[in-house]
Amino acid sequence: MHLSLVRDILKCEVLCGEDQMDLGVITVLASDMMSDVLAFAEPGALLVTGLTNSQSVRTADIADAVAIVYIRGKRPDDATVALARQLSIPVLVTELGMVDTCRILSSEGLQGVC
Repeated sequence: MHLSLVRDILKCEVLCGEDQMDLGVITVLASDMMSDVLAFAEPGALLVTGLTNSQSVRTADIADAVAIVYIRGKRPDDATVALARQLSIPVLVTELGMVDTCRILSSEGLQGVC
């Protein structure tokens, strides 16, 4: 699934990486615990989280995640978005909660990592 479809079905605002919406998403990894993200990471995953600090971006980078979707309308600060831009990690924001986000992605055929 292309990131552009994720953006559309979750009604996301793109904070950075608008030019990367053609990236492919293979799986979903949804967690607010970055240690779980690192433990179960697979390349090509979409990180879905409510944790908006720079650690989420650094974790996505280490985990080789395609992009980050922040849930519940949470927005990272400017420094975190700048770090994501520097690391070429698209950042999206949806008003949906974790369960609804995962349900919608699953109904579109994306599987969870674990």
